[in-house]
Amino acid sequence: MSRIGRMPITVPQGVLVEIKENVIKVKGPKGELARKINPDMQLKLEDGVLSVSRPSDAREHRAQHGLTRALIANMVEGVSRGFEKNLEIVGVGYRAEKAGEKLVLKLGYSHTVDFDPEPGISFDLENPNKIKVSGIDKEMVGKVAADIKKSRPPDAYKGKGVRYAGEKVRIKPGKAGKAVGGKK
Repeated sequence: MSRIGRMPITVPQGVLVEIKENVIKVKGPKGELARKINPDMQLKLEDGVLSVSRPSDAREHRAQHGLTRALIANMVEGVSRGFEKNLEIVGVGYRAEKAGEKLVLKLGYSHTVDFDPEPGISFDLENPNKIKVSGIDKEMVGKVAADIKKSRPPDAYKGKGVRYAGEKVRIKPGKAGKAVGGKK
């Protein structure tokens, strides 16, 4: 049995879960999410605890069991607490600004890179070099953060670019490092 799939999902106070056929709707203080799930998976809500079960031990059912439970748990957590990803911009002259709801990045190109927030996503700037992407949908928050990082990935020689907060970038020594006694 799937270790993740058999774990129950505790529904916190103030979160409403509605199950109709193969669509689950979760409504909470931060917003509302809906998702179509595999019709083979059975959902049961009893006393504020949601459980997911599968009809058989077939390979496709085992694969869908843990996935379905994880997606629903992320929905419940998203509408109650929300998700966020923090990004750092490293480099001389590299910075971020907000123009209304839009995020404007200056990353050493001849033009600015603009990001319009997807529905349910918001951008916050602690300073011009730190960006916080937040929202209730974990998948969308991760996608938007990855798109921002993709606009200027960290350089392997100088470390300049956009990275996740706390991400370690390995710096290559380059030509001068090889002559002085770097790896041969």
